[in-house]
Order: sequence, then structure tokens, then C-alpha cells
Amino acid sequence: TQSEDFTVVGVGDMSGDVFGNGMLLSHHIRLIAAFDHRHIFVDPNPDAATSWRERRRLFDLPRSSWEDYDTALISAGGGVFSRQQKSIPISPQMRDALGIDESVSEMTPPALMRTILQAPVDLLFNGGIGTYIKAESESDADVGDRANDTIRVNGNQVRAKVVGEGGNLGVTSRGRIEFDLCGGRINTDAIDNSAGVDCSDHEVNIKILVDSLVTAGKVSADERTELLMSMTDEVGTLVLTDNVDQNDLMGTSRANAPSMLNVHARQINELEERRELNRELEALPSPKEISRREELGIGLTSPELATLMAHVKLALKDEVLASDVPDQEVFTARLPQYFPSRLRDGFTADIRNHQLRREIVTTMLVNNVVDTGGITFAYRVTEDVGVGYVDAVRTFAATDAIFGITTLWRQIHDGGENGQLPVDVSDRMTLDLRRLIDRAARWLLNYRPQPLAVGAEINRFAAKVAALTPLMPQWLRGADKAIVEKEAGEFAAHGASPELAYSVAIGLYKYSLLDVIDIADIVERDPAEVADAYFALMDHLGTDGLLTAVSGLPRDDRWHSLARLAIRDDIYGSLRALCFDVLAVGEPDETGEQKIAEWEHTNGSRVERARRTLSEIYAGDHSDIATLSVAARQIRSMTRTTGTGQSA
Repeated sequence: TQSEDFTVVGVGDMSGDVFGNGMLLSHHIRLIAAFDHRHIFVDPNPDAATSWRERRRLFDLPRSSWEDYDTALISAGGGVFSRQQKSIPISPQMRDALGIDESVSEMTPPALMRTILQAPVDLLFNGGIGTYIKAESESDADVGDRANDTIRVNGNQVRAKVVGEGGNLGVTSRGRIEFDLCGGRINTDAIDNSAGVDCSDHEVNIKILVDSLVTAGKVSADERTELLMSMTDEVGTLVLTDNVDQNDLMGTSRANAPSMLNVHARQINELEERRELNRELEALPSPKEISRREELGIGLTSPELATLMAHVKLALKDEVLASDVPDQEVFTARLPQYFPSRLRDGFTADIRNHQLRREIVTTMLVNNVVDTGGITFAYRVTEDVGVGYVDAVRTFAATDAIFGITTLWRQIHDGGENGQLPVDVSDRMTLDLRRLIDRAARWLLNYRPQPLAVGAEINRFAAKVAALTPLMPQWLRGADKAIVEKEAGEFAAHGASPELAYSVAIGLYKYSLLDVIDIADIVERDPAEVADAYFALMDHLGTDGLLTAVSGLPRDDRWHSLARLAIRDDIYGSLRALCFDVLAVGEPDETGEQKIAEWEHTNGSRVERARRTLSEIYAGDHSDIATLSVAARQIRSMTRTTGTGQSA
């Protein structure tokens, strides 16, 4: 939208903050038509640059209306018409621009406004007051906006590619879903308008802090106004960052919505049971509708994902706020980042004593968990491991700090090396990053004392992970090394920096550093030696192929999901136990391959039986759940110790 012209129709006029500001955000807008409560504006073939300048003039003109638009600048066949006219002549140019039948020569104002709402354009931008789009299944009485009954259209009649909602309630919930299911792009008014709410929250919280500084004598009353004004631009940046992050979440959620439909359905059920979510009121799909979509291979629509995301964030906020998490230093340390730099630099101690500090920390933390980990992250952790939402938040925070997740995520969403990373590539990289989050989070819940001491776990693992990660290229072998190099090459070819591309591609192998560091601590060996043995084992046993096959298993219901998880955990658990065994027979100065050879010699018959079965499995199609279960069991049969290094 900042480099190519695009066509727009809208609701509103240039005197309004919402419509006026919106129609000045790009010099490439070609505004074909718009209407407000007074006039209908039609410019069938506008020049983008000329019309932008005229809209700017109207925006700066106090109490302007479409009637103030310089008609000499309107393209042939257009004009400004009063909504009080009995009929409006329809020119050939208007017919072409708005997709009107050739037989039509005039229209009533309501009919023309309905036509504008149905115009075949790139963007329909609502910056007005009223509800203009409903679902076919809804009556005008259901909508409850009598003033616009003669104008309103159905979602399946809207031909715009995208609907942007600057105004609230411009589309009913079911109207949004209908438009989305017909191929349109739309979120919810809450998503499209969230910057306003976020900005108000920042304003209130900043004023609370500044007023406390005035009361304490640290800022004079005269300095207060200047201080607040000086932070305007940075507050805008902070707010927009929050909103970009949330929209990035919506993008990745749409990308994998079909494959996640069953998980989303279970999550909706859980919110109904635990949070008294009203599925009908929130226009979320019924079990019957979910079954229909499953058969068609489609997932939740973007508006439904937005609604689900909102309820997930609310549920997490309630539980985190009721816990001691917002009071712990490891979480409160992020509080200053909420505020502009001028306050951070001079008043950090006062920020930490903010009267709403717990609420701000909770909001920041929950946004980080959901925007980065995904809408279903906390739910899947609770379902998979049997812990609570607060435990899921703790383990996310630890994983984030240990692996530098947010830094990588930010680099991906900043667009790579040249800012031009294609959306499908950034989505793929984000989903790869989430797999690391998922596995590391569950590892911390399974292998570390609970409730998780987040600060202690970060201290135990973060520095060592950072030190070991650059050495991983020398430890990966064979197929594992080839997989990482291939994926990193693909990411780099699309604009990711070589460092970012490799960091994301190696993510699922980097996850194993948790085991490596833990084993090294238990057996008191150098982590580098343990890593060499661990990754040599992974290559020797061909476990990556098995793990990839497990990821390809269906998760049609909870039991399929748990079966996938059990097989994956069994494979990783066996690798961990085998690493203890291999280290027990090998010398520190031996290579991983030499240690494995000694271990196989010592455990000849046990290993040989398992190897024969694994070879048979690898030779065939080992992608079904039964075969993968057997393969995992065969790897487990080679072990002599448990995952803690004790004899089995």
C-alpha cells in the first residue's frame, strides 16, 4: 500500500478523525467513492497524488464535508451528491468503477450507497458510525441499527478484497465471518481499533506515574506538560509495536488455522467450561459447524481467531494476576520497557513502584506469551503436561530467556536483512520458532522442579546455551547437518540474514542443549563432550527422520495429539538415557563415534536386536502411529539407565 496504487471505497468524510486520518495514510490510495450522513462522493478514476492533496486540504479545513471537494479535480462521470436527492444519475464511468449493470442509468441514494458497499475494490474502509454489513442469516431487526436498514448489505455481497474497520460495529460478527468464508480478508473491529485502546492505557499509566513524580517533588507542575508532550512520538511507536505484534499473530494463526482446527475446537470447549464463554453470543462455530469445516479442510476464520485470542488473553491475565508471578523480580524487570525512554532513564525506581505495576506486568507478559507462542500455546501445555495456565506462562518466560526467543522473533518480523522477507517465509520461520518454544517449555515442566523457579532456570541454562550454540555446526552430522543447512539456505535466499536463517533452522536441535547441559551437570563432564556424543547418537540412530514422521501424524483429537507427544517424548527420553550409557563407557578424549562404538561392543546383543528392527522400519514407510511407536520402543530397549543417569 506504500508502493502501489490501490482502490478504496469507504464510509465517512475527511472531517472525521478516523476516516480522515485513514485516507491520508498512503499516497497510493485511489478513493473511488465514499458516503457519510450528508453526501455521496464518487470519483470513478482518481489520480492518486492529486486526490490525496485534495483530501489533505479537506482534512485541514475546519468542519469540512464532501461538498467542499473541488469538483474540478473529480474525474469524468463523478461528482458529489446529496443524500436528500430523489435520484442520482449513473454515468458510464460510475458503472465501470462500481460494477453497476449497464442498464442502470439512475439510482436512489440508498441504492447507490449499497452499491458502493458492494464495489469490486481492493479495500472497503469503514470510518463512520453505524452497522453496514450483516450476515445473510441475520435480519435488519437482529442488527438493531434502524437508521441504516435501507443501506445495509450482506457479507456475501461485499466484493472488496479487504474490509478495514476504523469505526466500531460497522459489521456484525456473523457478517464478518460470512465475508471471510467467501474469500474476503477481515479481522474484527477490536483488532483494527486496538491501537486506540492501547494508547489510552499508556496515557493513563504514564499520567499516573508523572503525577506521582509531581507529588514527590521530582517533577514540577510546570515541567509536567512539557514532559508529557515530549513523549508523544515514542508512545505512538510503543503502541504501534504492540499492534503490529498482534497482527503478526493473526497472520500466522490464519496460516495454520486448518491444521489447528481440532485444537481450536478443544480450546473453545475448555473456555466454555472454565470461563463461561458464550459460544453463540461470541459467534464462534458450533460443534456441527466445526465438523463441517473439518470435512472441507478449512479452519477458523480470521474474525473467529481474533475472538478466541481475546478470550485467551483475558483468561491468562486473570490467572496470572491472581498469582505471585507479577511480584517476582524475573517478571517485574520488564516493567520499565512499557514506558518511554525519558521516564525509563530518569525514574526507573518510581516505575517499579507504579500503583498499577502488577496489571502492567501481567499485560506485557500475557501479550508476549500469546503473540510469540501462539493462541493455543498455554492451552496445549496445560493439556499435554497437566499443569495450569500460570505454569505455562512461567515455562514460556524461562524458554524465552534461555533461547533468546523474543529477539529472534523480532528479527523475523522486522523483515530479515533487507526488510523484505516474504510473509509465507516469515510465517514458516515463526512456526519453526514455536516448535522450539513448545518442546523446551515441556522439557522444563517435565525435568525441572515445579513450580518452576524461572530465574534459577535462566541462570542455569541461558549462558551455557549461548556458549554452546555457535559450536553446533561441528557437532551435527549427516542428515541432521544437511537438513539444517538446506532450511537455512532457503531462509537466506528469501532475505533472512545468514545468522538469523541458521538460528531458526537449527532451533529443534538447539532444544537438545537442555538435555546436554543437564546430563553434563549430572555426570560432571564438559558440556561440549556431552554435546558431541549426543548429536553423534542422534545421527547414528537416525532419530530425526522418526521425529519428522511424528510431526506428520494427524492430531484429529486430543488422543491423537497425546499419542504424537508420547512418541516424541519417548524418542527424546531414550536419546537422553542412551547418552548417559555412552558416556559411561567412553573416555573424555574420545569422539562421539568412538564412544558409540565402545557402547555397541559392550551391549552387542541388546543393540543388535534393536538395530535390526529399526533397519526394517527405516527401509519401509514408517509414517503411521503403530510403526513409529514400535521404533520408539526399540530405541528405548537399547538403554540401560533412566533419563536421570540411574540404572534402570
